[in-house]
Amino acid sequence: MFLPFGHSLVGFFSVITEALQSKGIKKDKDVEELYLSNRNLNEMIDLKRFRYLTKLWLNGNKLREVNFLSINYHLCELYLHDNQLSSVSGCLQHLTCLVVLTLHNNQLTKLETVTKEFEKMKALSVLNLFNNPVAQEADYRMFVIRSCPSLTLLDRSEVTREESEMALQDEERVHVSLAFGRKSEGPPSICYPSRQVKSASARPATSQVGNNKSYPTYENPEDAVNMRLLKKSLTMYSVFDWSRVPRIGERKKSSAHSPRIITHVYR
Repeated sequence: MFLPFGHSLVGFFSVITEALQSKGIKKDKDVEELYLSNRNLNEMIDLKRFRYLTKLWLNGNKLREVNFLSINYHLCELYLHDNQLSSVSGCLQHLTCLVVLTLHNNQLTKLETVTKEFEKMKALSVLNLFNNPVAQEADYRMFVIRSCPSLTLLDRSEVTREESEMALQDEERVHVSLAFGRKSEGPPSICYPSRQVKSASARPATSQVGNNKSYPTYENPEDAVNMRLLKKSLTMYSVFDWSRVPRIGERKKSSAHSPRIITHVYR
């Protein structure tokens, strides 16, 4: 239902009650749509009483924070454009059902922080971020598409198949470039000689990587794998052998088996 509100939060609850009565709504759970656009609002109370909201219009106000949607998990459409938002950090990430989100014409900064809010929104299809400082950052569009693969429309422009494929390739390239806990320019080239190489003259060359440390390199990838396996530490885990635990009738017998712990060791 669309509920009209006044221009301020004075008498907010009484206004809500009157609006519900005028629409014939008896329970808060029956409110699924809330229209609060262009009401000159600079703050909002928590809307947790309307826990089944699916659509919310708050555009055209003077809001600086979005801290009033604590349990509105059912929201599918959220319109927050034309406000004065400078951050949405920690305010939207729980709204995992969102399909449409408009945040254009605000003052959002730090693109990585903003896109972090979208990580769990697997159904987000329409997103507007234009006319924000974040939209001026380098590689803005591809970064957003890469951060939110479900997007079909970004800033009123269709996300093309080529852009989606390019974003996927960039993501794969980032995964490949992660080598031994450090980011490199490509696949790891740090290799170690195999156990067969014993001669000092056959000692491979070294290369400088991360923290200016020298590591030997080797051309054969299999030798590198073998050497890394040798350098792995031993791993041990133990399990309780329940098959040797005596039953109630056997516990008084002297011949009852004692339980044992089986320990596995592997590299």
